[in-house]
Amino acid sequence: MALTTDEPTVHDAGAGRMTLVEHLTELRRRIIIATIALAVGTVIAFAFYNHILGFLIHPYCVIRHLRPGQPCTLIVTDPLEGFAARLKVSAYSGLVLASPVVLWQVWRFITPGLNPKEKKYAVPFIASSIVLFLMGAVVGLLTFPKALQFLGSIGGQNTEVFYRPAPYLGLVVLVLVAFGLSFEFPILLVFLELAGVVSSARLRKWRRPAIVIIVVAAAVITPSQDPISLFAMAIPMYVFYEVSILIGRILKK
Repeated sequence: MALTTDEPTVHDAGAGRMTLVEHLTELRRRIIIATIALAVGTVIAFAFYNHILGFLIHPYCVIRHLRPGQPCTLIVTDPLEGFAARLKVSAYSGLVLASPVVLWQVWRFITPGLNPKEKKYAVPFIASSIVLFLMGAVVGLLTFPKALQFLGSIGGQNTEVFYRPAPYLGLVVLVLVAFGLSFEFPILLVFLELAGVVSSARLRKWRRPAIVIIVVAAAVITPSQDPISLFAMAIPMYVFYEVSILIGRILKK
């Protein structure tokens, strides 16, 4: 595109850097591509809604099957609730399907602004954060049946458990996101070590208060507020704390 000399620039145009207008044009292009990917992912998820819903209610089915004769179905009490549930599940699942494209667009947008040293650390950080988030989501999904069983039994023997789609699916998504984000804990610690905010030696000295803080944080973050999910989140977070100390010592060398 033709540029005039009076256009505002972010960097020196003589150094071959993009102007502000070019940055905004590039940002718009990346957003459009990410939006299209999200729309395609949502349409695909809408078509496979029943399969996705079956996967999401599997934890509920596990505890229902512990009591023979109990149906594994969600209760719809509103004419629009079923359609709203389908839209939410499709949107969430579409975001998951589109996430590789979205992350790639983010990466392509920020890469030109990184220096070689930053690029060196950026790839491992991004790859590790994706893997750790997925690991956290898997742990959350595996522990969710036990959490549901605890929540269903704590009300007493005279209560019968039936769930509506919106609250149940909302809780499932919150659990997956909470566990995924909690597993990003070592990424944060390693970043702080690289930035010189904290050192591995100081983290070693903070072990005892760190245990307390981690348990309290897990109790606050856990959406289901049950002890099973609390320890399923807190124990890996402390393991990650120790791993971050080790990584910090290696990077220091």
